[in-house]
This record gives sequence, structure tokens and C-alpha cells, in this order.
Amino acid sequence: MGRYWTVMVVPSTVAQAAAKVDAAASRVSAWLTGVRRDVVDLGVAVVVTVATVGPVLVGHAPWWVLVAAVLAAVPVLWRRRAPVLVLLVVGPAITVLAAAHSLPALPYGTLICAYTIAADSPPALRRGTLIVGGIGVLVSLILPAEALYSYGYAAMSFVTAWALGTGVRARRTQIAMLQERARRLDEERAAAVQRERVRIARDMHDIVAHSVGLMIVQAETGPLLTRTDPARADDTFAGIADTGREAVRQLRHSLGVLRQDTADPPQQPGIAAIADLVAATCRSGLDASLDEHGWPRAVPGEIGVTAYRVVQEALTNALKHADASVVRVSLHWHENGVTVAVVDDGNGPRSQDPSGRGLLGMRERVAACGGTLRHGYTGTGFEVIAELPLTPGD
Repeated sequence: MGRYWTVMVVPSTVAQAAAKVDAAASRVSAWLTGVRRDVVDLGVAVVVTVATVGPVLVGHAPWWVLVAAVLAAVPVLWRRRAPVLVLLVVGPAITVLAAAHSLPALPYGTLICAYTIAADSPPALRRGTLIVGGIGVLVSLILPAEALYSYGYAAMSFVTAWALGTGVRARRTQIAMLQERARRLDEERAAAVQRERVRIARDMHDIVAHSVGLMIVQAETGPLLTRTDPARADDTFAGIADTGREAVRQLRHSLGVLRQDTADPPQQPGIAAIADLVAATCRSGLDASLDEHGWPRAVPGEIGVTAYRVVQEALTNALKHADASVVRVSLHWHENGVTVAVVDDGNGPRSQDPSGRGLLGMRERVAACGGTLRHGYTGTGFEVIAELPLTPGD
């Protein structure tokens, strides 16, 4: 017993420890991501400050030029938090440096701001930045009377910074789109698995409930007929065997889907198998008959299976719950589909399946095909009527 508990406890302890380690690793990864971003921003601000303020210090410029250089570089540290405010500070400072002929090789501060706004800001803000930034560049070139080639040089610099920011934004958008697509595929896959589980559960309920119920009734009737009507008793016991074999065949098909056993899988029953279903029900002592009206036509497998399962469940209810002795099954073919009706002379809802799973399963099947189901007590019996389209989803 001690060894057993050791085997059970150790995996549980390992699993809990692994979960704690995974959670801690996630927190550390998120913290490192934030730290890396802060370190990058600090590094960029330091580099821009050195490149902008350094030439001013070396050239022994007036104090107000040094202040302008500091304002043109240091605020870059907060460019992600307040990009517009930083640009409104850095841009005029760069213009002052240009007017004082103390501009560094490139207007690093405004280029970094342009990159950040292009990468992180919404469309309206980006458009406004283009207009204001363009005006600011022109003023910075006109005030110091720069040569014409400087205009092209400045334009190329800003276009490059803006293009890099736009490329980063496009990449983020694509990554987000791929992540959303992957999430939707996972949801669709999970939904498909759930639908398949529900379908298999309905099949298992229909197969077991009908077959076992039919076998119970036949097994109870057989001994009573052994002395009075041996031939009919033999037919009853043969019917039990046939019912059992058919149930095993259908169960093997449903379980074969779970095992992905696709080597010549048996097909599920369709509308054509309703006649055999009614005949098998007759062997249980229930007076069942099938009538067909209209011009029969081929229907998709899903519609055929639904029609069969509706009849199967209705016959099971009539046999087990409704205390019926006569059941009439009818198929009415019309232009837009087929109507499946099962009417018995039992007491219907006063002793129907208490869990309601049979009728609920029928309703779900019919709704999945785009049809409608109605049922109820008519005063002389219980009826189940399913309106099924010719194609699923109509």
C-alpha cells in the first residue's frame, strides 16, 4: 500500500512543481521583455544625447544652444509613452539648432520620433505627424538658408525613418493576424471535436436504447410463446439475435470513427433501412406499418441518417414508454424535402423518456439538418413529425 501511494503521490508532486516552474518562467519572461524594452529606450536616448549634445559641447556654443541640444535628445527616452508631446519638444529644439548652425549630422531626435509614431500610432495621428513634420523640416532648412541638396538629404532621412516604422507596424499587424487565424482554427477544431462527440453520443444513445429496449421486449415475450406458439417464439428469439447483431454492427461503426478505423467502414443506416427497422419492430409484438407517399428521391447521407434515427427513437418510445400497440410510420415526399411521421395509439407524454434525451436528441439532429421537429399527444396517441429538407442546412 505504501508503494502504491508513493507511485500516486510522486507524479502529482512533480506535476505541481512543473506547473509552478512554468508559471514562474512566464512571469520572468514578461519581466525580461519589459526590462529589455526599457533598456533599449535608455540606450537609444543615451546615444541620441551623445550624438546631439557632444558637438555643441565641443564647439563651445552659447548656453541656450546647449539647452536646445538637450531638449532635442533627452525627451526621446519617453517617446513610447507620449510620442506627440516628445515630438513637440524635440522638433522645435532641432529647428533652434538648425538656425544656430549647430545641428548634428542628422536630426536624430526627430527621426526617432518619426519612427516611433509610424510604428505605434493610429492613422489619424500618423497623418497629422506627416503634415506637421514636413512643415518643421522645411522651416529647419529655410531659416539657416541651407543648400538645395540638403532638402533631398533631409527628405531621404525622414522617409527612411518613416518607412522603417511602417514596416515594423505592418509586421506586427501580420503577426497579430496570424495569431488570430491560429486562434480561430483552434476554436473551429475544438468545435468540430465537440460536434463529433455530440454526434457519437446521440448515435450511441439511439443504438443502445432502441436495440436493448427491443431485445428486452422480445425476451419477455418469447417464453410466453414457447408453449402456445412455438413457431412464433422461434421468430421472436431469432429477432433478438438479429437485433443484437445489428446493434453490434452499428456500435462497431461508431467506435471505429473514434479509433480512426477507416478500412471499409460500414455505412450508417438511411431512409432505405426504415422498412427493415419497422419489420424488426413488428417481431417484438408491436403492430407497426410503413406507408410512403410521393415520389422518392435520393437524399444526402446526413438527411437519411436523421430520418432513420427519428423513426428509431419514436419506435423505441412507443415500445418502452407509451404503452402503444399500433404504430404507423409514413414518409411523405414533396418538392422541398420529406416529412417523416410516426404516430402511435399510446398515452405519449404521460410516460415518455423522463430525462428527455430521446426527444432532445431528435430535435438536435433535425435542427442540424435545417429541418423542424414537432411532437405531442393528439388525444388518441402520440405523434412525432420531422420536416427534413432535401439538402442539409436548407
